[in-house]
Amino acid sequence: MAEYATLADLKSQMGIEADDTTRDALLTKALKSASRGIDRATGRRFWLDASATVRTYRLEDRVVCERDGDVLLVDDIGDVTGMVVESGTTGGGTFTALTGYETTPDNALADGYAITGLLKPHGVWGTSSTRIRITAKFGWPAVPDDIAQACLIQASRLYKRKDSPEGIIGSAEWGVRNLSRRDPDVWALIEPYTLPGFA
Repeated sequence: MAEYATLADLKSQMGIEADDTTRDALLTKALKSASRGIDRATGRRFWLDASATVRTYRLEDRVVCERDGDVLLVDDIGDVTGMVVESGTTGGGTFTALTGYETTPDNALADGYAITGLLKPHGVWGTSSTRIRITAKFGWPAVPDDIAQACLIQASRLYKRKDSPEGIIGSAEWGVRNLSRRDPDVWALIEPYTLPGFA
């Protein structure tokens, strides 16, 4: 797991000198919590596997019929180098390599986005007993700028939360007020990346 922003960026945003290390432990904890909170809120993660891993999918509720063929919805794939797609059957144990599929959306990796589906042009992926096994680097090719900025805002908010244990924060300019449950700026940044059902 990785944080979506650096300690140096967080310190710069909060006006903390780079050589001031007295708060590094708390700031690092805030960065970790903000990053994992973004994962939970969006239903995905934005760091890339260090090496290829294997995931297996049943076709039920994962295939979308489109004009060009069936699309198998997969977990985010951030690197297709050495990617292997195989087909097997439930309880069979034997998998056969597949070819003739396309990644979707088109140009996802080139545009800095993850691959979210595999298209079987003018074909189908199999039957209800078919299982598809994919070996790839899952995650995102790089942390999107919006996610990094949301992480910095949320980490700053979490760090300052220690000064408002009852959810109330005071300011000489604005007086005393309750903290909102969800930061609107953080939500505006991460909402476009949120998977259906995680809003």
